[in-house]
Amino acid sequence: MKKFFALLFISIISYTAYAQDKAAKIEFKSETIDYGKIENGSDGVRVFEFTNTGTAPLVITNVKSSCGCTVPKKPTAPIAPGKNGTIEVKYDTKRPGFIRKTITVTSNAQNTKNGISYLKIKGEVKKVDNSSILEKNNEKTTSIMSQ
Repeated sequence: MKKFFALLFISIISYTAYAQDKAAKIEFKSETIDYGKIENGSDGVRVFEFTNTGTAPLVITNVKSSCGCTVPKKPTAPIAPGKNGTIEVKYDTKRPGFIRKTITVTSNAQNTKNGISYLKIKGEVKKVDNSSILEKNNEKTTSIMSQ
């Protein structure tokens, strides 16, 4: 009987240790995307690539942005161990100025703090130059004449 309980105890400990090894892990190719300087109204879609480097399926439960001008799109299905996935981010490029936004990713990844990863986008949307060609030529002519 003692042997039976000892064997049972060892089996439970081994199973518990094995079960803890099964965990999803997320590794991003890059945690920051730099748009650089882009034209007003240009394509604002960028993609964060990641890999599940764990041993259990990775489930992304939520992806949200720090403001309404950035719309993230999460994967709908779990990502199997060793497989890749993407998170698509669309920034509203009709807003001129600097881009500095954070995307919060919530998942079951064990290599993150409380299952949360932070991604960043940065760059600058250039203002539209609405002056006509005639106005631009007048500026050039005036600057040449003043010399």
